[in-house]
Amino acid sequence: MRNLNVPILEGGVILKIISFVVPCYNSAAYMRKCIDSLLVAGTDAEIIIIDDGSVSDDTAVIADEYEKNYPHICRTVHQENGGHGEAVNTGLRYAMGLYYKVVDSDDWLDCDSLLLVIKKLKAFHAANICVDMMICNYVYEHVLDNTSKTISYTNVLPVNCIFGWKDVGHFRIDQNLLMHSVIYRTQVLRDCGLVLPKHTFYVDNLFVYVPLPYVKTMYYMDLDLYRYYIGREDQSVNERVMIGRIDQQIRVNNLMIDAYNLPEDVKNRSLAHYMMKYLAMISLVTSVMLIISGTDEDRVKRCSFWNDFKKGNPKMYHHIRYSIQGIASNPPGKWAESVVIWGYHIAQRIFKFN
Repeated sequence: MRNLNVPILEGGVILKIISFVVPCYNSAAYMRKCIDSLLVAGTDAEIIIIDDGSVSDDTAVIADEYEKNYPHICRTVHQENGGHGEAVNTGLRYAMGLYYKVVDSDDWLDCDSLLLVIKKLKAFHAANICVDMMICNYVYEHVLDNTSKTISYTNVLPVNCIFGWKDVGHFRIDQNLLMHSVIYRTQVLRDCGLVLPKHTFYVDNLFVYVPLPYVKTMYYMDLDLYRYYIGREDQSVNERVMIGRIDQQIRVNNLMIDAYNLPEDVKNRSLAHYMMKYLAMISLVTSVMLIISGTDEDRVKRCSFWNDFKKGNPKMYHHIRYSIQGIASNPPGKWAESVVIWGYHIAQRIFKFN
């Protein structure tokens, strides 16, 4: 049996079990902590650092430093600014690992958990077992009050075994599969033709939506792997920032709507149900941000969003519009808008998602 504690050699070349892609834009203040946490995986991993046109700090210099100091692990790609999605696209073009994981430059991975994940992925390869998606827990690390909140899936997913969508249980409102929690088999992303839009925030929703019908086998490890740093005022999930970028949120939401005709395009009923629920949740977020904005312009945008949805796909619109999330997305009058805003802020405090 192959020793899983040493790098795998194929044809005299070290096989990369996983490609970590780290999109960086003016990230000098925190990218070292992220990259250092990934180096724990050693030569089983490649770390692709995408300098996405950074201009105001030493991001490019730091990225080159890692490539110089760890030539068998780190690679740096300098490109014109294309946004988070284009950095993910570039990483996928360069990736040589069997698996693919995006780690934002202000986040990091837990070292002990990472070693266990690498060991399991190497065991899959040694046994010639194909797993399309690995799932682990993630942890919100809140900078403002120095608290943390773990999102786990023990009540939803079978633990430490290979399973399919028919084995998946009911996700709570705070338990969707996010970029933080998934590791894809690289070929799955290529097979589904995933290309994220340039200069657009919130593309992580497409990343965990478009590939799902191509995922046939999954494995869940009850490990707190991804540490999601949250609380900076300039973060994309900050409420004020989201309202300022609402057109990008709408664009991503529309791309999700256009990706599949649900449930017809997805034959597995359990998966179709999950995707419908996730799409409804993203549509709710879009509507709530437009409501919180409070401007007449954004009220018109909200009406246009739902009218366009209805015109483009009446059947799927009906499913989404009359779900719990869809009803909450369309409050009947300004008094009800206040209730929606109140409910959103209550959920924000409970689940601490931004």
